[in-house]
Amino acid sequence: MLSRVFGFGRRSFDSLSEQEVLALAISSEEDDARIYRAYADGLRDEFPQSAKVFEEMALEEDGHRASLIELHRTRFGERIPLIRREHVRGYYQRKPDWLVRPLGIEHVRAQATAMERQAQLFYAEAQKRAGDAATRKLLGDLAAAEQGHETLAEDLERKHVPGKVKAEETEAERRQFILTYVQPGLAGLMDGSVSTLAPIFAAAFATHDTWQTFLVGLAASIGAGISMGFTEVASDDGRLSGRGSPIKRGLATGIMTALGGLGHALPYLIPHFWMATGVAAIVVFFELWAIAFVQNRYMETPFLRAAFQVVLGGALVFAAGILIGNA
Repeated sequence: MLSRVFGFGRRSFDSLSEQEVLALAISSEEDDARIYRAYADGLRDEFPQSAKVFEEMALEEDGHRASLIELHRTRFGERIPLIRREHVRGYYQRKPDWLVRPLGIEHVRAQATAMERQAQLFYAEAQKRAGDAATRKLLGDLAAAEQGHETLAEDLERKHVPGKVKAEETEAERRQFILTYVQPGLAGLMDGSVSTLAPIFAAAFATHDTWQTFLVGLAASIGAGISMGFTEVASDDGRLSGRGSPIKRGLATGIMTALGGLGHALPYLIPHFWMATGVAAIVVFFELWAIAFVQNRYMETPFLRAAFQVVLGGALVFAAGILIGNA
């Protein structure tokens, strides 16, 4: 672990011979082509047109690799040294985000741009170290090609992803984000913020003991979070509804449920009852405002209507808790 962090056992770039620089370039092009194909595979189901862009970019990297292999064969023979990015200290690394599903279309485009920029800098630096004229020419051509890949990507997007298709893909990604994270998280926040009001404030006004009230709130919040999370996971596997991974939805629901309840339970760590109750009431106000904001921002519910619904429901539960606590 320490060797990976501090670069122990790695070669410095300056110590590489021309043959090793060529071998590093070959392995890097192979890796980049694989990454682009992984991006294409990850996008194909939801964004088939964008997947074609990355398929063609992978083919472009294959062409670079073939040119480098031919140059190595001419200058150094058939046997290519095994040297990869992780063997060179300070050399750029590729994060394994292409293994994560689903892939975000904008994130993938940004990563592809960063990949091409890093490759261009590598070829420009490698060109300075090459003594052979043919090698210098090829590395310079590759640096220029990588620099021009941003334009290539734009051309491919115009070809495969015209404005209408791009807008549809962006809207589909936004819709998926809402279905997988926002909607379950909002349901959890509403349940945690509203449903725990009654037991917490009932305990508060029944006991006037801040510590006991905190324990009731903690138990109600954690219990509700676990229950809501497992309910979300078990209720829908996402295959028919298209709502995405049940694990992600369950985590979003469970975490937001627990946070919604803990928000007005934590003030009861304050030992003074009325001060703790006042702070808890302020927290409740902000929780209800946040619910109304999310409904307006992502669910396109008019803000005043969302605020009225949330405040009315919260006020009723809040009143019920106080009445029961004073009974």
